[in-house]
Amino acid sequence: MSNEASRGTRRYEVPIGVEIAVAWAWRIVLVGAAGYFVLRLLAHFSEVTVPVAIALLLSALLVGGVDWLEKHRIPRLLGTFIIVLGLLAALVGLFGLVGQQLSTQFDDLRESVVEGVDQLRDWARNGPLNLSDAQLAEWIKRAQDAGGTNDREVVSQATAVGTQIGHFVAGFFIALFSLFFFLYEGGRIWSWAVSLFPRGARPRVMSSGRAAWGSLTAFVRATVMVAFVDAVGIAAVALVLQVPLAAAIGVLVFLGAFVPIIGAFLSGLVAVLVALVAHGPVTALLMLAGVVAVQQLESHVLQPFLMGHIVALHPLAILLAIAAGVVAAGIVGALLAVPLAACVNSVVRHLAEGEPVATDGLLGDESRDLGEPPPATA
Repeated sequence: MSNEASRGTRRYEVPIGVEIAVAWAWRIVLVGAAGYFVLRLLAHFSEVTVPVAIALLLSALLVGGVDWLEKHRIPRLLGTFIIVLGLLAALVGLFGLVGQQLSTQFDDLRESVVEGVDQLRDWARNGPLNLSDAQLAEWIKRAQDAGGTNDREVVSQATAVGTQIGHFVAGFFIALFSLFFFLYEGGRIWSWAVSLFPRGARPRVMSSGRAAWGSLTAFVRATVMVAFVDAVGIAAVALVLQVPLAAAIGVLVFLGAFVPIIGAFLSGLVAVLVALVAHGPVTALLMLAGVVAVQQLESHVLQPFLMGHIVALHPLAILLAIAAGVVAAGIVGALLAVPLAACVNSVVRHLAEGEPVATDGLLGDESRDLGEPPPATA
């Protein structure tokens, strides 16, 4: 009887593999649900979270300047003001340069566009398409009807543009104030965030934050160097070919290069289109060759040398991170995806190795703010 009962019991036992799979499954589901909730929460408050994220990236770039001024006996508050005002002056100078070029060369570019449209119309009339004037007029009318809007749509679009401008201005000031306080007392802010965790987990959270901050700082600085080289190279090619708006193209390439792999290339295509409109297909092909040459220099020299050992992300991982960022949050997601992936990768490697990481900068040594006792003195 006991043998039959034992055999019946074994018949309904769950295999150990299934038990392990179930244990992992419900934990993964909970972690995924929590992550999804956090992402939805951040997306709902994107007018706040995106400027704060951009301020954090700028802090990783500029905190070294504040630290350098502090080491040279300049108070940190004054040093922070100097760095932030310098950043604002640089931005005003860049956009002023773009505006100056647009105001002086826009008329010439417009004339080139009109001439190109006339050439295209002549080609459609006399080329392989052999279209009549009536057919061309009909096509133009259809295009105008497709792009036309009534008064109500114009009002709604103007309202939407006004709303977006308001969000941009608010986000700019949020990013500016966040940047100032990140640079001035980022260590205290991080110590407060660490103090929210259980006491036993605080040392690991602190060291993980330092590892992530070191990776983020190195990534942002390397990205700025790569973006600067891309901008100077493509703008130089545009100047040699006498393409209009060369400086504006350089600024666009510099900003686009912050999205790795695809940003500088897409912004370089704008230079190719401007060359095509201004000087024709031969100059456009030469401009394209220059863009490709600069991209090859970035891919085979700058990226491996500057980011290969710093970020330690495979190009496939970078591409997938950008794709996921675009799907999740568009252009902003593409901008933030790679630094986020670099930070996560750095934290995972740090926790797996179990070694302490010492990094100066924003996440400084604020152990006393965590409630830990001061070091013993003799």
